[in-house]
Amino acid sequence: MIIPTHAPTSAPVGRLAPSPSGRMHLGNAFSALLAWLSVRSAGGELVLRLEDLDPQRCKRAWCDQVEEDFRWLGLDWDRGGSQGGADYYQSNRGEIYEHYLHILEEKGLIYPCFCTRGQLHAASAPHRSDGTPIYPGLCRNLSQAERRERAKTRSPALRVRVPDRTISFEDGLQGFFAQNLAEECGDFILRRSDGVFAYQLAVVVDDALMGVTEVVRGEDLLDSTPRQLWLQEELGFDHPRYCHVPLLYGADGHRLSKRQRDVDLAAIRASGTAPEAVIGQLACWAGLLERPEPVRPAELIGDFRWQRVRRERVVVE
Repeated sequence: MIIPTHAPTSAPVGRLAPSPSGRMHLGNAFSALLAWLSVRSAGGELVLRLEDLDPQRCKRAWCDQVEEDFRWLGLDWDRGGSQGGADYYQSNRGEIYEHYLHILEEKGLIYPCFCTRGQLHAASAPHRSDGTPIYPGLCRNLSQAERRERAKTRSPALRVRVPDRTISFEDGLQGFFAQNLAEECGDFILRRSDGVFAYQLAVVVDDALMGVTEVVRGEDLLDSTPRQLWLQEELGFDHPRYCHVPLLYGADGHRLSKRQRDVDLAAIRASGTAPEAVIGQLACWAGLLERPEPVRPAELIGDFRWQRVRRERVVVE
């Protein structure tokens, strides 16, 4: 079944949704710029949401730094962030996620999973394209007695039962994408064994409740979209339009990460580089400029078209 994800009839609502697990790098800024341009060129509204679900990796200081980096780059937003209050930090929204998890439980879609990471990697199960094992269903059909016994020694994660169903959609940049949930995704976790809610549930709930109609993010999350579309259906939410932008890679072939100081915005700012130079380089990599030249984000709005944005990966020399 092809699920329609389409541009809204009114001005779009987009979002900047960084995970504050460290200082932003050029890849983060690249996605953010395209999300910003897409909404601003259509006269829409931007929400800043801090996806700080994991308390071990995400700190409030990084949240504040993200806002400072966005402002330095010239990327503004209309609501959310620190000025929007606690509701725009995922770490404060646990009761909301619990409510929607309960809806899925009432539909018989949730079950406890006691598997360890080692067990999953040892299981003879197929793997997704990113190397993650597809859950082989070891805990899917445990009896109540078996669940009680295992709960004595290990707190379970909560998984959702996916149907044997292929979900297809048309991405705004990458084009047609299809995935069979049972064969290529498998039952996935919605709440970890330590009680932390998973990205898949949180992002679906937050995009819906915050009125987001357009999601622009990295191509590494393209594979997540079918399961999010399915969750949206199960929870009665509308589907936003998706655009998955190319990732930035180093000359060694590895994706840029927050561990690489040379592409870290902190290091770039410390070197004295002007924000306009950074935006110009990002715009050139995106295909919006023929050559890198200093420019402010607002100067790119008038000529922005998704048809001009490149689809293939970007190699940062």
